[in-house]
Amino acid sequence: MAVRKVVVLDYGSGNLRSAERAVARAGADVTVTADWDAALAADGLVVPGVGAFAACMAGLRSVRGDQIIGRRLAGGRPVLGICVGMQILFTKGIEHGVTTEGCDEWPGTVDRLEAPVVPHMGWSTVDAPSGSVLFDGMDAGTRFYFVHSYAVRHWDLEPDPAGRLEPPLVTWAEHGGPFVAAVENGPLSATQFHPEKSGDAGAALLRNWLTGLA
Repeated sequence: MAVRKVVVLDYGSGNLRSAERAVARAGADVTVTADWDAALAADGLVVPGVGAFAACMAGLRSVRGDQIIGRRLAGGRPVLGICVGMQILFTKGIEHGVTTEGCDEWPGTVDRLEAPVVPHMGWSTVDAPSGSVLFDGMDAGTRFYFVHSYAVRHWDLEPDPAGRLEPPLVTWAEHGGPFVAAVENGPLSATQFHPEKSGDAGAALLRNWLTGLA
């Protein structure tokens, strides 16, 4: 496989260097930047994110990251969101009673987990659907590392009634109830967990993603 060029989008949020090192170890040529042209030209774009939904959206918009994501997806160019970088792809986030508009690539609301212990911090298994590219070759007991207090707990996207569009592949996990752990939707993929902190399993997932880059 040819070495793929990947940009880790620098918008002031996320474990940028951890993401950079993990994607590079998976076999990519990685650049950390907010440069518009570089982000659009790369074979793949990684959008990390940690912290508050509102702060991440503000940082993303400050570098036109929402427009970069939209432009790439309009051209079928792959994007991978990680943690809050996944959450901002949904319609909105609600934190401490404040609603913040997201990128609205998928309908859905990011809100607080309902569990005895929050945040959800540690290793958990996921329930990946048949046909998943990200989880290809992994068994049902594979664990990934999560650190989050908020998530999408309901999948709101209705199937295409005409059957012309392939529905997204949604992976679920449990913490006080089910929540969306990953989504694969054509060129747009995302994980609530941190592949860069998930050891061999995370490395395998990143390699799977890189293999799918056009």
